[in-house]
Amino acid sequence: MNRGTWISFVFTFAFLVQCLSASPGDRDPIYRNCVSQCETEGITGDMTIPHCKNETIKDGAWYTKEPLYEQWRQLNCKVDCRYHCMMQREEERRLQGLDPVKYHGKWPFLRVFVFQEPLSAALSALNLLMHFIGWLSYFKLVHYKLPLRPQTKRPYYEYTGLWHIYGLLSINAWFWSTIFHTRDIDLTEKLDYSSAVALLGYALILSLLRTFNVKIEAARVMFSAPILAFVTTHILYLNFYDFDYGWNMKVCLLMVAIQLITWLVWGGLTRHPARFKLWTVVIGGALASLLEIFDFPPYEGYADAHALWHASTIPLTYLWWSFIKDDAKFRTSDLVKKAK
Repeated sequence: MNRGTWISFVFTFAFLVQCLSASPGDRDPIYRNCVSQCETEGITGDMTIPHCKNETIKDGAWYTKEPLYEQWRQLNCKVDCRYHCMMQREEERRLQGLDPVKYHGKWPFLRVFVFQEPLSAALSALNLLMHFIGWLSYFKLVHYKLPLRPQTKRPYYEYTGLWHIYGLLSINAWFWSTIFHTRDIDLTEKLDYSSAVALLGYALILSLLRTFNVKIEAARVMFSAPILAFVTTHILYLNFYDFDYGWNMKVCLLMVAIQLITWLVWGGLTRHPARFKLWTVVIGGALASLLEIFDFPPYEGYADAHALWHASTIPLTYLWWSFIKDDAKFRTSDLVKKAK
């Protein structure tokens, strides 16, 4: 057996820490009244919010009369009102000597153009890039550099397809993380959380297939089907019934716990040639996850603990894909020797 997917726990764990609850800031009556007035009148303090103007547009481009444009305008009104009311309220709290508080589960960040959390969005994009480069190099390795089976011209490595799926799910999850940190609305939030849960669920499936060395397709389906059904039901529950942050946290923790126990037991029974890379990523990821536990307000309005976690996963991602490629080389070499 190889040491493959232990690291999937490290990279998917951080997505589960996004499970949020109601925050003190959005329960503040002053803030709530400010948002309500802003959405109604289009004014907050000395600032006018253009998207919140309620007059009917009689002349102008054709798209200004479309229902979809009207929904987009109202959505931008809500987002802008929340942001400006939050910043005004935080300035009042600062003058009163009070510490920053979270609003709608997030710290008060300074926006840069359309980016609501510019540093987290940029770092999420870098993580996406690292996963894409890692997956692409893995694809080239197993399909063009390593020996192929003479009869089928397919890779010897038994888990090639599984890692391809994992790479694509990782890219998808980081893509929506980038979008969510850029523009936090209900749709982007659900896509971000759903993508994270899908990645975590697949990582659980992959961990079981690898640790139990499941190679027969029928057996893989038997392992995967119950988990796949559960994860799909959970995502549908979040999106169409109740977006329950607490329940989502419990589900995520359960899947992580199973993976952690599985890989801890398996890791003690194998000695992979690239185990030092594995240990570096596991220990580094565990230490980085502490940033999510010991949260703190954004420094200078940009860098909070979550953003630093995003930064820490960039070098770990490089080591992660390096380990996967080493694993493919090791298994291919072993299988080629047995085939001779």
